[in-house]
Amino acid sequence: MRIAIGSDHGGFGLKQVLAGLLRDGGHEVVDLGTDSTASVDYPLFAERVAREVAEKRCPRGVLVCGTGIGVSIAANKVPGIRAALVHDETTARLAAQHNDANVLCLGGRLLAPEMAWELLRIWMSTPFEVRHQRRLDLITGLEERGS
Repeated sequence: MRIAIGSDHGGFGLKQVLAGLLRDGGHEVVDLGTDSTASVDYPLFAERVAREVAEKRCPRGVLVCGTGIGVSIAANKVPGIRAALVHDETTARLAAQHNDANVLCLGGRLLAPEMAWELLRIWMSTPFEVRHQRRLDLITGLEERGS
């Protein structure tokens, strides 16, 4: 799978680890920055990843900032994005299963790399349950009326 990934300085280290693990797993990783721990503004990187997904160049994206909160808020401003901040196995599974989240958001300062990788693996391997489609359609309606 082709996966867009991005972070700010607070998520840089975890982004690097996850990108490497994804590549090792046979995925094509589109790394949209940042490229160091120098201070940067997370909305810029969240938008890059979100646009790759919304414009269907990548079916999924991963974003990491210090807490994951900022990138999730920013990514969700892009029409067509359902970015989910996850912090445990249950939220990772339900983000995919119930919300068909197309962008996963993680806290680089809050999660050990092993846990973050497990959450990413769960999210990627959990299928969406179509019975929740009506709710996604309602979200799309909100998005369309708001733009």
